[in-house]
Amino acid sequence: MTIDEQLAILRRGTTEIISEADLRKKLEKGVPLRVKLGVDPTAKSVTLGWAVVLRKLRDFQRLGHQAVLVIGDFTAQIGDPSGKNKTRPQLTREDVQANVDAVLNQIDMILDRSKTEIVFNKDWLGKMTFEDVIKLCSRYTVARILERDDFTKRLAEQRPIAMHEILYPLCQGMDSVEIVADVEIGGNDQKFNNLVGRTLMEQYGQEAQVVVLCPLLVGLDGKEKMSQSLGNFIGVRDTPNDMFGKTMSIPDDIISNYFELATDVPMLEVHEMLAPGKNPRDAKVHLAKEIVRAYHGDEAAEAAEQYFIDTFSKRQQPVEAEEAAIPPEAIEDGHVAVPAMLVALGMAKSNGAAKDLVKAGAVSVDGEKLLDLRVPAEAIRGKVLKVGKHQFKRLS
Repeated sequence: MTIDEQLAILRRGTTEIISEADLRKKLEKGVPLRVKLGVDPTAKSVTLGWAVVLRKLRDFQRLGHQAVLVIGDFTAQIGDPSGKNKTRPQLTREDVQANVDAVLNQIDMILDRSKTEIVFNKDWLGKMTFEDVIKLCSRYTVARILERDDFTKRLAEQRPIAMHEILYPLCQGMDSVEIVADVEIGGNDQKFNNLVGRTLMEQYGQEAQVVVLCPLLVGLDGKEKMSQSLGNFIGVRDTPNDMFGKTMSIPDDIISNYFELATDVPMLEVHEMLAPGKNPRDAKVHLAKEIVRAYHGDEAAEAAEQYFIDTFSKRQQPVEAEEAAIPPEAIEDGHVAVPAMLVALGMAKSNGAAKDLVKAGAVSVDGEKLLDLRVPAEAIRGKVLKVGKHQFKRLS
C-alpha cells in the first residue's frame, strides 16, 4: 500500500493530525511505527464512543504497525481533568483493577490481542520517587499547564484545581517517553495531554510523537458526548437486539457521523444513502446492521433486523427480551422504586429523567403503562418492561 493510501485510511474519522507531514516522514521510513493509545479504566464497559480511538489504533495495526495499548492503572487513580469543570473523583486500586478485568475482553472485540502490546503505566509511574517527580515537574512550566481550556475556565470561575490534576498531563506524557511512541491517538479532549507528550519526548532526547486526534462520538440523545454516566451509550457487549434498537433511536442528523466513526462503510456510499429524496430510516437500518455485524457477526445482524421489524414495525410484544434481575437496591419492603430500577438497569440516565419518563407514559409492563413510582416487586417480576420505543427487559 502506498503512503498516500495509508494516509487516506488514517485520516478517516480524525479531526487533526499534528502533523501530517511528520506522519508522512515516519511512514516513509518503511518500518513499523509504535502507535500508542492510553486508556484509563474508569468504567466497566467499552462504548462505541471509546471504540472510536480503539478502531483508529486497529487501522494502524492492520497497516502493519505496532499497536501499544497503555492501560492507565496508575493514572486512573488520579483522574483525568480533561473537559471537567470540577475535580474528578479518584478511584481506589480495587475499583481500577475491577475495571481493567472487565474491559480487556471487550477490547479484544476490536483489536487483535496477539498483535497488541499491552502495558500498565503503574509499572513505571508507580516506581517514581518524590525526587523523580520533582525532576519531571522541572521540565514543564506552570504557565503552559494553565493554558489548558478547562483549567483556564476554572480559574476564571474561581473553581479549585487540585495539584494532582496538574500532574496528570505529565504522567500521560511520561507514558509516551517510556514506550518511545511514534504516534499517539486520542480524542479531541486529549489534545493538550498529547502535546505535553511531544514536549517531554524532545526533552528526553527522543523524536516527538505525531498526535492523531479523533472526534468525540455524540450519544443517543444527539446532544451530549456518549457517556456511561449519562446513560446515552451503546456498549460493544450489548446484545444484538439492544444494539440495533439503540442505533435506530439516534437522531437523523448524526447518522453520517456514526457511519464515519463506528463503521467501515465507505463515506461515498453513506452520502448516496443520505442524498436528498432518500429515506434516512433506510440508512439507519443499514447503520444498525453494520454496528451489530462488527461485534456479533452477520447472522446476529440479520436476526436483530428481523426482531426489530417484528417488534416495532408489527407492534409485537418481544418474547425474547433480554432478561434482567430487578436490582436489589431498588427494592424495599417488597416494593420497587421504579426510577431507581430504571437507572440501575441503564434505561434512564438519572432518577429525575426516569420520573419524567413515567409521567410521560413512556414506561410500560407487558404493554400496560406504568404510572406509579412504587410498585410491588411480584407485580412486575417475569414481565416485559418497556422504556421509550426501543428498550426492553424481561424482569426476573
